[in-house]
Amino acid sequence: MGTASSLVIPGGDVIDDGYGGEGGEACEIPVEVKPKARLLRSSFRRGPRVIGASFKSTGSVDLEYAAEYERLRKEYEIFRVSKNNEITSMRKKEAKLDDENKRLRAELQALQKTYQKILREKEAALEAKYQAMERAATFEHDRDKALWSNTVRCYLITTRDTKAELEIFLKKHSSALRQMCEGLGHFYMNVYFPEETAALYATERKQEIERSSVCVLLLRSTVSSSVLEDCEEAFVKNPDGHPLLKKVIKQDLLGFEEGAVDSKDSAIDEGCEEDSGDVLWDLHDEQEQIESYQQACSSRISQLGFQKYIDHLNDMIAAPLPTPPLLVSGGPGSGKSLLLSKWIELQQKQSPNTLFLYHFVGRPLSTSSEPVLIIKRLTVKLLQHFWSISGLSMDPSKILEEFPRWLERLSARHQGNIIIIIDSIDQIHQGERHMKWLIDPLPVNVRVVVSVNVETCPEAWRLWPTLHLDPLSPREVRSVVSAEVQGTDLKLNKDQEKKLERHCRSASTCNTLYVTLLARVITSGMTGWSLEKSLDQCLLCHDTMSLYCLALNMTLKSLSTDAARHTMKEMLCLVLSSHNGMSESEILDLFPELEVPVLSFLLHHLNRLCVTTLRCGLLTFQHQQACEAVRLEFLGGRISSAPHREKLIHYFNQQLSQDHVTWRVADELPWLLQQQEDRTKLQLCLLNLFVSQNLYKRGHFSELLAYWQYVGKDKSSMAAEYFDSLKSYEKRCESEDDMTKLANLYETLGRFLKDLGLPSQAVAPIQRSLEIRETALDPDHPSVARSLHQLAGVYVQWKKYGNAEQLYKQALEISENAYGAEHPSVAQELDSLAVLYQKQNKYDQAEKLKKRSVKIRQKTARQKGHMYGFSLLRRRALQLEELTLERDSADCAKTLNELGVLYYLQNNLDAAKVLLTRSLEMRQRVLGQDHPDCAQSLNNLAALHSERREYETAEEMYERALEIRRRALSPDHPSLAEKSFGPKHPSVATALVNLAVIYCQLKKHSEALPLYERALKIYENSLGRSHPRVGETLKNLAVLSYERGDFERAAELYKRAMEIKEAEPSLACGEPSVTTTSRSDSSKGRTSETQHFKGSILSVTRTLVKPGHKCCT
Repeated sequence: MGTASSLVIPGGDVIDDGYGGEGGEACEIPVEVKPKARLLRSSFRRGPRVIGASFKSTGSVDLEYAAEYERLRKEYEIFRVSKNNEITSMRKKEAKLDDENKRLRAELQALQKTYQKILREKEAALEAKYQAMERAATFEHDRDKALWSNTVRCYLITTRDTKAELEIFLKKHSSALRQMCEGLGHFYMNVYFPEETAALYATERKQEIERSSVCVLLLRSTVSSSVLEDCEEAFVKNPDGHPLLKKVIKQDLLGFEEGAVDSKDSAIDEGCEEDSGDVLWDLHDEQEQIESYQQACSSRISQLGFQKYIDHLNDMIAAPLPTPPLLVSGGPGSGKSLLLSKWIELQQKQSPNTLFLYHFVGRPLSTSSEPVLIIKRLTVKLLQHFWSISGLSMDPSKILEEFPRWLERLSARHQGNIIIIIDSIDQIHQGERHMKWLIDPLPVNVRVVVSVNVETCPEAWRLWPTLHLDPLSPREVRSVVSAEVQGTDLKLNKDQEKKLERHCRSASTCNTLYVTLLARVITSGMTGWSLEKSLDQCLLCHDTMSLYCLALNMTLKSLSTDAARHTMKEMLCLVLSSHNGMSESEILDLFPELEVPVLSFLLHHLNRLCVTTLRCGLLTFQHQQACEAVRLEFLGGRISSAPHREKLIHYFNQQLSQDHVTWRVADELPWLLQQQEDRTKLQLCLLNLFVSQNLYKRGHFSELLAYWQYVGKDKSSMAAEYFDSLKSYEKRCESEDDMTKLANLYETLGRFLKDLGLPSQAVAPIQRSLEIRETALDPDHPSVARSLHQLAGVYVQWKKYGNAEQLYKQALEISENAYGAEHPSVAQELDSLAVLYQKQNKYDQAEKLKKRSVKIRQKTARQKGHMYGFSLLRRRALQLEELTLERDSADCAKTLNELGVLYYLQNNLDAAKVLLTRSLEMRQRVLGQDHPDCAQSLNNLAALHSERREYETAEEMYERALEIRRRALSPDHPSLAEKSFGPKHPSVATALVNLAVIYCQLKKHSEALPLYERALKIYENSLGRSHPRVGETLKNLAVLSYERGDFERAAELYKRAMEIKEAEPSLACGEPSVTTTSRSDSSKGRTSETQHFKGSILSVTRTLVKPGHKCCT
């Protein structure tokens, strides 16, 4: 048998094959198989084949290959599955990451939207804050205005010796003063009481002095007791109450701040303010509303039992939507106007973000009851609070139709509530038809409160939530009577009080007006009756009308002559027959025999008896029942009197014939002619160009249109009539002043025709106005810009946008050159151009212009509201302190200092210097020259002088302030920064830099250098070497080194400063900048760097980085 083939193992042992021979030795197969390569090599090594070898030598190779293949296949399958699992897992992770990325992106977008929303809310809140401050300042200013502000009253104090001087004043100066005041839209009146009868009018004299704008004393040798009393009242008790007439007209009447405008520019600003916008505004109507509100607030019974009603109104404001208008109802004279006025006053104080739009309707047929003018006024007031009044139509039907849309649009921009209050809405002519917007759902933050007479309330409005004013209780009746009796010497006994209470229990005798009037009639004492007789006479009157008749008859009996009684009747009948009332000067013109003391006596007692009052300088009735009583008592119940209207027409026609067209002529004459149904004279009146111009420019477009419709003329006929009238007037124009008036008339006609919807006919008059102004004035005059603006508006209405765009751009350029880039007139032109671009779908350009306009208006509002509000409060605080404390006091000095700082922040350095100097002088007088507060004033004055580049004065004051603090304060006092914070505190470094800047300005470089170096060391140790303050100090040191001639050090310091400046953005992101330049590299190029930075140093040699000299408050 042949020997078996053997497998050689590494250890040298030979394993015999047990399958080869019969008696072969059996061997165990090892568990651990050796490497395959060796097995294969041993199986296929070269050499002669041995005959008779075992089958393992050939067959085992195939078996091992199969096993190996199977194993590899399984391993591959496992690998493939694991990799597939990994891929699946990776895909899941990728999907998860995508989802997470999407979520984060969504969160980022949401955060960005939230940030933008918060930013917008912040800006809106800031805007609302400035608006609220502006409204509060305006409200404060309006509330403190005298109720007689539209009449300039000159009170003349004379004696028997100065009658000649009085006559000279009345003949020579009075007419000029009256013409000047009427040109400004105000009345003028001389008030004087003859010495012979002055003692009979003590009360009237005191009241007239309080109401007067200026007092004039004419005196020689003799002085009577009445003159002494008047002088004491006018010049001793109230020495600052009667400033010069010019100041009164500019400041008190026109609302200008003293020194706010230059006299040189006042004419331009006045003209710009008059016609700057597309919406025309009547200041007299607005003043009438303000005074109506003020008179109601000043009533002594305005708080009578109103708290429960005020709580109800507050609940209505907080009620959830939908909230229909709240109806405040009650009988005539129940106190509805008093309640609403008191509620507005309280809400203005408690909710400064709430916007109140109120309107008090007067007697029927007056301007205040005209529905179109009411809605237009409310719309303009609403738009004014959002800095834009463009886009408002003058068409009466469109004004009524567009008001709800304006309300919805602008309420969405307002952060607080908008509350609209209309008092006596049922007195509006066809109110139910014109106030349909009240029925529609209101915006979310809008509430409406209206008051009505319970007897005349329309049926559709009775379904609204109603707050009904109950009759007065016996306790409230006693309270009203006590309030009226309190200021007199009279006192009711218990029997009289009980009799009065029993009488005031019916529905017609327990309202506020009846009880007030009854108490005033009892206490008037005009007829000489006893208290018991006066009470018995009043108790015979069982309603307000009869009580008014009694009051009128008692006033007539108190007059001494029949002529005076006749004058009183005629005067009240003229007031009743007029459109809006009569002024005192007009009454004196109509009744030359009427003396001023008698008129003053009459008006005083009629006002006391709730019959008449003065609003916007016009005598009118306090209540509708007083008007009805005059009609019943003096006209026999007739609605009107034709003779009285004819008398008024004759009076106003005289003024018209003198080419003297005031707002009173335009208000009264056309209305009177319409009431007399004289169409021919009405047409002639309307063709007086100045009458129509006056009506149109004050916003009475609907009234002017109604007059023409009454005459029977259509739009084209109106245009032709006006053109003919203008052509004839142009032929008479010769002087430059006449040409200016002609240009204004042409512009007014063009605007009127544009508002009528006749743009093709409106172009010619406006172009003619433009030609006249360019010839008579200057091509770059602001009036030319106004004509360009109006002509562009016509082209926009005509849809000729290309022409309009060029005209708007020209107007914008002229306004920027005339007023500066941040004037409201520029904002108006930007708004108009933005609206034009929106019409052309150029939204990007429109957005840019709109943003610029908003910035200008915001800045204007900040200047007018923010600083004005603070300055106003400080001025009022100073006035109160000077009244309550001594004139020289530490508190007054502190307030002067704070007010000076406010003016300093407004860059009004002249006013700031006056106040800060007053504060320093007062502190030196009261506290002593070495008091620390004096150091504070010195420091503030030094900052002011530094701002004005008066460095030597600033240095002296800084040193004086420092010396005072070193002597007066303890070592640990907070005012000594170094000793309070330590020598290494940044505040010390800031003080050192401030002083170093002053030294540099004074060329004391050697003294400034150690201060800068010390400050730099403190900044580096406390704030770090990369802080911006370090960079600023390095830059200052670089400039200083350059000035000293050390250019290499200057370049090195400047380079460090620029590296810090460039690293500021990365520092903000949390990645500090690292400088990798080696010392050898930097030293190698130092010479070239010196040359490189020398040019940079030159550019900033004269510009030190000023840390800012702050005022201390």
